[in-house]
Amino acid sequence: MAGWIAFFLYLIALVYFLLFAEMFGRTNTEKTYRYNLVLFKEIWRFWHYREILGTTAVLLNLVGNVVGLMPFGFFLPFLAKRTRRCYTVTCLTFLFSLTIELIQLLCKVGSFDVDDLLLNTIGGMLGYFFFWIGWHIRKWKGM
Repeated sequence: MAGWIAFFLYLIALVYFLLFAEMFGRTNTEKTYRYNLVLFKEIWRFWHYREILGTTAVLLNLVGNVVGLMPFGFFLPFLAKRTRRCYTVTCLTFLFSLTIELIQLLCKVGSFDVDDLLLNTIGGMLGYFFFWIGWHIRKWKGM
């Protein structure tokens, strides 16, 4: 039960940061749709202009998109046995990220970015990797 509560609180915090947080410019009401459909375009832009954009902006975009979905990939296998395969967690992380990106696009909050889909999915996979390590250590120790 505690795992479900932690997962639910994580999802609430994630949705807040991705859709409503003023510090990420989420309160701006755009009149146009913003999107990137070219893979690696924004990743390259953030890396190439890192000195101009600043370390904080680069880390928030590149590392933040990975770290933000790591708990998703970590919690899922704990909460549901059917999600204990890497493929399943990867697909669910991608679908969750796609949902968030589509909401951002439709609500004109932030932008739809295929690079975010990639980075978020990598984050979910890393979260699953940490789950997998912990699971095998636990089995090895006989817990």
